[in-house]
Amino acid sequence: MDQNIINLFDEYTHKPLRRDEFLRRLAQLTGSVAAAMTVLPLLESNYANAATVPVHVEGISAEDITYPGDNTTMKGYLVKPDNIKAGEKRGAVIVIHENRGLNPHIRDVTRRVAQAGYIALAPDALSVAGGTPSNEDEARALFGKLDAKQNLNNFLKGFDYLKSLPESNGKTAAVGFCWGGALTNQLAVNDPTLDAAVAFYGMQAAAADVPKIKARVLLHYGEKDERVNAGIPAYEEALKAAGTKYELFVYEGAQHAFHNDTSGPRYNKEAAEKAWARTLQLFKETIA
Repeated sequence: MDQNIINLFDEYTHKPLRRDEFLRRLAQLTGSVAAAMTVLPLLESNYANAATVPVHVEGISAEDITYPGDNTTMKGYLVKPDNIKAGEKRGAVIVIHENRGLNPHIRDVTRRVAQAGYIALAPDALSVAGGTPSNEDEARALFGKLDAKQNLNNFLKGFDYLKSLPESNGKTAAVGFCWGGALTNQLAVNDPTLDAAVAFYGMQAAAADVPKIKARVLLHYGEKDERVNAGIPAYEEALKAAGTKYELFVYEGAQHAFHNDTSGPRYNKEAAEKAWARTLQLFKETIA
């Protein structure tokens, strides 16, 4: 697909543009309104592709839970392996969604983490607004209304919740995507007990805050994601200067959201599989 179309969609999903303005510009790029309407379904998420791990599958158990947040009740999706023996402890992972909220794709990613042997929790950042709406435009609009400090605290309290579970070994990790990748970087700065932080195409933490990071950091970027990649040099320089243990990968030919297999032309199977394997390896080395 034309890179200009993908860039426009990225602008739409992150500024965001009003939908009517996005569609007008999409029609200009494709040559007509009819052509734009043909391309649009290819760009937007198709949650029919979201069940990589079926909702009800042998070996893991999932439930919707709540936990105390910062002056709010947080909603979340908790998934555990079924093979945890009495007295056995496992590491725990917070999975952080994109700027569309806790949707079927992120629930699927959470089940993947549990299948790998970890306790996995996907909090819903939009709990303060009643939860993630089904309409993605409505969900994106709500993110601009979140209080940044309260939101950060809500996720930090998610680690408290995980550590309180009888199956938890007290070790924690975070993996986030896009908006969630940026938040993962912030959690690494603000939680000195975090063992591992994995950010997929997320905005970087401020260089001045990097010395606060105690976790091992794993960063995944798509080569064609110019908007997010602009922050890589300063972040990497700060990580090196602070002596932070980190790995950084830029996947050739990959777009923003390359790991999201519901994301049409932006999904890159090869890059996604490599990045996920590296993510699970880090979890094995830090929280198992």
